Amino acid sequence: MRPGLQIQLIEDDAGRRERLSQLLSFVGLRSIATDFVSWLQRVDAPPGCSVILLGECRLPLSLEKLLTELRAQDPAMPVILLCDWSERTSLPAELQAMLIASLPAEPDYATLADHLHLAQAYRQQSGAEQSCLMHLFPDLIGSSPSLQSVRRMMAQVSERDVSVLITGESGTGKEVVARSLHDHSGRSGGPFVPVNCGAIPADLLESELFGHEKGAFTGAISSRAGRFELARGGTLFLDEIGDMPLPMQVKLLRVLQERQFERVGGSKTLEADVRILAATHKNLEQMIEAGDFREDLYYRLNVFPIELPALRERCDDIPHLIDELCARLRRQGFGQLHFQPEALESLKRHPWPGNVRELANLLERLAIMCPDGVIGVSELPAKFRHVEEPHPERYRRIAGTAEACAAVQVPEPAGDPARLPGAGLDLKAHLEGIERELIEQSLDACDSVVARAADLLQIRRTTLVEKMRKYGISRK
Repeated sequence: MRPGLQIQLIEDDAGRRERLSQLLSFVGLRSIATDFVSWLQRVDAPPGCSVILLGECRLPLSLEKLLTELRAQDPAMPVILLCDWSERTSLPAELQAMLIASLPAEPDYATLADHLHLAQAYRQQSGAEQSCLMHLFPDLIGSSPSLQSVRRMMAQVSERDVSVLITGESGTGKEVVARSLHDHSGRSGGPFVPVNCGAIPADLLESELFGHEKGAFTGAISSRAGRFELARGGTLFLDEIGDMPLPMQVKLLRVLQERQFERVGGSKTLEADVRILAATHKNLEQMIEAGDFREDLYYRLNVFPIELPALRERCDDIPHLIDELCARLRRQGFGQLHFQPEALESLKRHPWPGNVRELANLLERLAIMCPDGVIGVSELPAKFRHVEEPHPERYRRIAGTAEACAAVQVPEPAGDPARLPGAGLDLKAHLEGIERELIEQSLDACDSVVARAADLLQIRRTTLVEKMRKYGISRK
């Protein structure tokens, strides 16, 4: 991750190089100034360099060679020219794109700031920069602009030891973002401790967070460390922070302000050496207006906000998500799922109120219903069908086969099975005998094709298989 804006100034005119270097330093910008000979002799590019100011070169070097060298070091490197280069117009398109602007001989601060902002935008829109971000946070699946924006914000804050508030609808992956921030932070060697504030009863939440001493309350038969202690040196993730009761919000605010706490029933002060990440699907600003959430706690948590987009807002990511989720199911032994293009298009049109969690549940359901199968529109549950079935004739043929099976005449069993003998009978054994006889007749009538026999008996295929196993009936 880049440590902020750092400028590489390459200029053979010593006087101009000195003036520009002083200007950059005066306005608080970090820069490394050098001539072309020194720059060409360096082993590696300066660490974290994010923009090049390219001045007059007194060596027999072409601009194309210089830009090719810079592009090899960093494909997303923007270049601002400090003088005219006659060969600029004859450069290949990919090299011309690197030349984003030209500075006048004596630039003012406003012009310099505007050009540096242009360089920053160039980096953000660069395909190389996007690839770097995707590699940095591999657990975030997708390449849509909204998700790339989330990755960019994560890259900016992951190494900063500040509180982050992650918002978004339920099922958008807030805990995935929290874990990724922890894994790419300076606290990655410490524990990641999640707490669902909405799943813990209000009267137990204080003890859960801060721990308790023996005898602090009824049932406290021994001392116990809380989540703040367990997360020491790492990250504490407060999920569903909007469900935290007001009295507990006051105590949490004190810990965030003073970075200290005591166990319930204890007097020893402990240090809160944790980074706080919080998440909620609720609108905390509306809760503040309603008096359900403390405004001062909100600003303590909301140092750096990250809002996750809903799945319906990044539907182009759905095929990538399906590939990843299906791969996870395959590793769990569910088999491989394949999707027809029309089925994928239907899923992309679904509103996904449950977001990624809903998609994961659907795929698990399909993996059970159609193991190692190809999913078409008709295999999707009804509420996920948003396009017409492109091959209805395939299903008519199946329906026709079922009707043909139904037309097969099955001989009635001999005797009257509903007449009670005078001596009585074993009802369970009698009914099982009738069931076994009907199963065998249906299999004989359908040439031992289990699916057709199940249609004939008007039961599910899996039910028929279980009954065949029960009675020891095998296909002939």
